[in-house]
Amino acid sequence: MSAAVLELTAAAAAAAIRAGELDATELFELYRARAAADELNAFTWVADQPPASVAAGAPLAGVPLGVKDLFCTENVPSQSGSRILEGYRPPYTATVVRQLEAAGAPLLGKTNQDEFAMGSSNENSAYGPVLNPWDRARVPGGSSGGSAAAVAAGLVPWALGTDTGGSIRQPAAFSGIVGLKPTYGACSRYGMIAFASSLDQAGPLTRDVTDAALLLRHMVGHDPNDSTSLAFPGEIDLPSRHDLRGVRLGVPEELIGAEGGIEPGVRERFDAAIALAEGLGATVSPCTLPHAPHALSAYYIIAPAEASANLSRFDGVRYGLRVAGDADLTTMYSRTRAQGFGAEVKRRIMLGTYALSSGYYDAYYGTAQRVRTRIAQDFRAAFDQVDFIVTPTAPSVAFELGAKSHDPLAMYLNDYCTVPMSLAGIPAISIPCGLSEGLPVGLQLAGPAFSESRLLDAAYALELAIGFDGSPARTGGGGA
Repeated sequence: MSAAVLELTAAAAAAAIRAGELDATELFELYRARAAADELNAFTWVADQPPASVAAGAPLAGVPLGVKDLFCTENVPSQSGSRILEGYRPPYTATVVRQLEAAGAPLLGKTNQDEFAMGSSNENSAYGPVLNPWDRARVPGGSSGGSAAAVAAGLVPWALGTDTGGSIRQPAAFSGIVGLKPTYGACSRYGMIAFASSLDQAGPLTRDVTDAALLLRHMVGHDPNDSTSLAFPGEIDLPSRHDLRGVRLGVPEELIGAEGGIEPGVRERFDAAIALAEGLGATVSPCTLPHAPHALSAYYIIAPAEASANLSRFDGVRYGLRVAGDADLTTMYSRTRAQGFGAEVKRRIMLGTYALSSGYYDAYYGTAQRVRTRIAQDFRAAFDQVDFIVTPTAPSVAFELGAKSHDPLAMYLNDYCTVPMSLAGIPAISIPCGLSEGLPVGLQLAGPAFSESRLLDAAYALELAIGFDGSPARTGGGGA
């Protein structure tokens, strides 16, 4: 019985609970036992008991939720993968987590991540790397690698992540699950420990597209505590489409050509998915995003610049780590930050501070913002011709632990296909589209702002046609 219950999608589990066929407390305890025995280092904290109760009629019915460690959760460690916040227990809960709890998704555990969401492999966490459930010698992707690995391995039915430049979509691709980055502003950022405020966005990591739609439905909406959040136009519909007749898909050469470094096996699965889309009735044509090749350069100026400002608050004075000793205040600041931040965070703070410094601001940060505007304009022009843009999610399958940790540029190139959508603020989803070398490959679809329901519908039709079997990951498959 336990194994069969754990194979249920979140939507199916919620339906079974509502029908009286499954007890919510039993479900929570089953997942709590699995999460507590986690061998992937996917969790940094696991609840020690089920919730006292779930409101009668709650739409999510008590199906437990994994939450990335950068979401503040009241009186629960919220450390953003960093030593500088080790043991920090906030006095409040992030808006999206609170909304999901109110909808009936209780917190099962906090998931591991790259420190302050800075990374593409989950090797930058101060609490150790997360292992990919398909092959434990490989990374799960990042920065939401703990959430992705936990869902893929069946340690939790679904989880929250955040996406700044690809941190939901890329680990979803590496782990063989679904990951959705919503439109910027669709979900409140209140209570998210900030990396880059103009880019960060919360989103779901799930086993299938239906679960992603169900979770997102209860995340969106304006929050008076977040001035960048917006009222979502309409409701998120659960996907039901089985064909793509009348749908126009655009394939941008700038993101799938030689500059993108797409591995042959990934390109093969991508081409097969495109052929399936045409078989479902979609029209597939080339489209152009002329400034997309500059997206990665612009991103790695804008995001570190915003991080250098956001992370200035972590100085050992109000909360988190403080390196004591006989020293003046400035020395205490510098010692605390030196010991509290990891190498990648320090690198990005220094890059961002330099980009914002007097004499360089316009040359670097100002230019990057102008490139960002051009990228957004390119997408708007493309969406006049096509409904969705489709690319591989990542240029490669999951790489081995340590393979790129000493080469920042090689690591950053993992986000080549995902960063343009983040800079434009548009929604994008990654779904599994097969295996290369026995490892999952992700297919990315992106649409105009607030097109999530249509995007989920198209992804659902493709998901059904592809018929990806994620069971090896959920049963702990892959190499040791």
